[in-house]
Amino acid sequence: MKPLRDITVIDLTRILSGPYCTMYFADMGANVIKIEPPGGDDARSWGPPFSASESAYFLSVNRNKKSMTLNLKLEKDKEILRRLIRTADVVVENFRPGTMEKLGFGFEQLKMMNPAIILASISGFGQTGRYRDNPGYDLIAQGMGGLMSVTGETDGPPVKGGYSLADVGAGMWAIIGVLTALHRRQTNPAAQWIDASLLETMISWQTYLAGNYFVSGEDPQPLGSAHPNICPYQAFPASDGYFTLAVGNDKLWALCCDAIEESQWANDPRFDTNADRVHHRNELIALLEQKFRQNPVSEWIGLFKQYGIPAGPIYRISEILEDSYVWERELVKEIAHPLCGMIRTIGTPLHFVGGEEDAADTEMSAPPRLGEHNDLILAELAKK
Repeated sequence: MKPLRDITVIDLTRILSGPYCTMYFADMGANVIKIEPPGGDDARSWGPPFSASESAYFLSVNRNKKSMTLNLKLEKDKEILRRLIRTADVVVENFRPGTMEKLGFGFEQLKMMNPAIILASISGFGQTGRYRDNPGYDLIAQGMGGLMSVTGETDGPPVKGGYSLADVGAGMWAIIGVLTALHRRQTNPAAQWIDASLLETMISWQTYLAGNYFVSGEDPQPLGSAHPNICPYQAFPASDGYFTLAVGNDKLWALCCDAIEESQWANDPRFDTNADRVHHRNELIALLEQKFRQNPVSEWIGLFKQYGIPAGPIYRISEILEDSYVWERELVKEIAHPLCGMIRTIGTPLHFVGGEEDAADTEMSAPPRLGEHNDLILAELAKK
């Protein structure tokens, strides 16, 4: 009994931002109907790697959905989509702004089909503003949104995040918007349009970096893995690799000095308070790096654990996905796929404790084959 089992979502999205958004609703039990062009979502061909004929990329964000192919250049297929929208709660799309209107499915047109419809539009730069018509991609948003200016080593070239942060983040904001609109509908059933963009997602996450700029008037600079407001708080080299150390307050700093047998550093006026340590960052980091290179990662992490000081390894993707923690939390899911056999996917990182059955812990269906549910959806539509 999943919490969104009474919600129907028409998914007009492709690639990543939109499919990530609609996968959440599918995981929570919504009836998500993925409308694809006859050639399918572009992500179906984004590989290698492939499992059988299915791309790993597509498989990663499309579980629990139904796939229906429609050619929206044809009036008969447009009419099928109109009929679906009349019985739906939510429409999600990530076309370039203006495309939905040209197809005959803009917000004003959707309201005529369904006065209570919730439309979520995800785009590179939003539905208004000077950049509205620019093509939007994750890389572009990371660059324009400031992330690449503060990522990487000092004096190094711009570096993007290793994940598609703008795409996934915009998808998450769209989820939040839809859930807010669904709650609003309880007292106000009027149609609602949610406008989420990749660029605004990146800007909204600047938080303390923007705050630092607003106060100082100075641009934040890339610091590698370090933090502009806290020190020491970064990755450090050990004798056999790297580990992370997060000394978030002065009490932890004193404990850290005791742990590494350098208690005099706690009383050094250069390092007495966090503000002092930030001002004298280069001197402190040089001392710590010299110290940490003397022992392996496991010894440092073990030592800091004894003292209650936050520290951790730097895992490869394979290492964290095979860590017992991931399996204890049931974050990796195994799903039977008719072509690929058993596939693994990252589940929803939410756990609902108490009340209904944990929505993240129930059986999942495989990402659909292209047009797999055409007949089923048409048969259900004929009954309405």
